[in-house]
Amino acid sequence: MFAIGRHIAKLTGYAPELPTPFTDDDRVDYETFEWLCDLQIMHGATALVVGGTTGEAWTLSSAEHAELIRIAARVARGRLPVVAGAGSNATADALALGKLAEANGADAILSVSPYYNKPTQDGLCAHYREIAAATGLPVILHDVPSRTLRGLTDESVARLAEAPRVIGLMDATGDSGRPSRLRTLVGSDFRLLSGDDATALGFLAQGGDGCISVACNIAPGLCQRLYLAWRQGHVMRARRIMMPLAQLSAALARETNPAPLKYALSLCGLMSPQVRLPLAGVTEETQREILEALQALWKKYSDFMIERVLVPANSLVVAQ
Repeated sequence: MFAIGRHIAKLTGYAPELPTPFTDDDRVDYETFEWLCDLQIMHGATALVVGGTTGEAWTLSSAEHAELIRIAARVARGRLPVVAGAGSNATADALALGKLAEANGADAILSVSPYYNKPTQDGLCAHYREIAAATGLPVILHDVPSRTLRGLTDESVARLAEAPRVIGLMDATGDSGRPSRLRTLVGSDFRLLSGDDATALGFLAQGGDGCISVACNIAPGLCQRLYLAWRQGHVMRARRIMMPLAQLSAALARETNPAPLKYALSLCGLMSPQVRLPLAGVTEETQREILEALQALWKKYSDFMIERVLVPANSLVVAQ
């Protein structure tokens, strides 16, 4: 079997962008989070991504953020890297989050481009250079213009790849052709990671290294199987696996992440669907679509889904 890289400098395969579980009274459910980390490692995750967009990072206090990183690092025990979200639209705040991540055991930071204030490309590059200079950790850029209103151009990514600690890009633009354009600009060691499940296979086909994934929280074994099929040259097998994953990804993208994901995980008995304001629960239409996607996956790929461990016999996911 093709060996999936676990060192952050050579990160490949699928890594879950973990949600942050909350209790009904809006406290972080650390026990469930620890459980989720352990389950992902059991199912072959290549990294644990903590406190990012899916983790509702902007609703977390510094103490909550730090504790989540500590838990992930304790569970990982060096077996795979912990990547901590450490982004902000204020450079000083991003620097502070990077230091917090480093102090609490993270192996790398994932830094989203500044949002809301719409910086120029020169401003984005200066922001990221400040972050790279202020931390001893590797930095993965996070380009998600649908949320930030300002994307990184290919030229800016190439400029930033020259910084010693900037090691990769999480690309959530949905542009599956981007790796083929970037590879000659950034070199073979720079990690090109999809941040969009729906286009991840196309991203890999164009030279990408892996995916930081929302769907991996539901079907981690299946996501790893897709990646290995592709790397071993089994193109048709990878495409067959991608079809039900695409249905799941579409359902999870119907409303703002991570509300649909948390609802899906709640159907599997893994965590509460609770999100923090200003997010709210998903509509009934989205609930039905998520349920249908989970049932389709369960019927064909139950051995590769995290529900195999926990789902009760009378769960909605397996109801006939």
